[in-house]
Amino acid sequence: MGMLLDEIIEGMPVFAKELVAGGVAGGFAKTVVAPLERVKILFQTRRDEFKSVGLFGSFKKISHTEGIMGLYRGNGASVARIVPYAALHYMTYEQYRRWIILSFPDIGRGPVLDLVAGSFAGGTAVLLTYPLDLVRTKLAYQIVSSSKANINGVIGMELVYKGIRDCFSKTLKESGLRGLYRGVAPSLYGIFPYAGLKFYFYEEMKRHVPEEHKKDIVVKMVCGSVAGLLGQTFTYPLDVVRRQMQVILLLASDEAWLRE
Repeated sequence: MGMLLDEIIEGMPVFAKELVAGGVAGGFAKTVVAPLERVKILFQTRRDEFKSVGLFGSFKKISHTEGIMGLYRGNGASVARIVPYAALHYMTYEQYRRWIILSFPDIGRGPVLDLVAGSFAGGTAVLLTYPLDLVRTKLAYQIVSSSKANINGVIGMELVYKGIRDCFSKTLKESGLRGLYRGVAPSLYGIFPYAGLKFYFYEEMKRHVPEEHKKDIVVKMVCGSVAGLLGQTFTYPLDVVRRQMQVILLLASDEAWLRE
């Protein structure tokens, strides 16, 4: 069985290997950091309720009212998105890089090439997978209050969306196809510099690694982590705008419910 799997992998074209590798790595990484991702979304969209209690207070609050699995609310949509997103991002980065080199043979194979290829790859991946990112945010935004009262002293509201399919269906019914792309503009404004900077920093750091260590998994992980951190820091304000645009209708609904 193992030999058959090895033969199948060996027979796959390069772009297919890139697609699978990027997808599996992305899905695993998103699941590991899902609790932090959920708290981040709640900080961005429910500031008064969660920023006041801090990071560990938010973990405790969610675990108390929703159980441990509450920390993973929306992670299914996140993984469903990140697998094709990471795969497309990685594959199209390599493809755009090849196209640029073939189309412009005199172009230098340095940081500018990485920046341009990474930016276009990020934009492509966002456009093709954005509806799942919107669904992930809407599901993560929803909170379940305790049986007594939530942090504002108000008994918790019923969840609007029961799952990925329900969220897709209701969003389409309420706002049409445009509703699935609410907030895509700041996503694109952010992804072009983010993706470009991420690949730029990643390739630049790898260039300073001794040749004998360039294939070490730990070295790649460190370079990827630092590159992602730097790229995210520069574009974080646009991420906040995107999240708030994605849940703007839910925010309005919550405010109306509280006034009643």
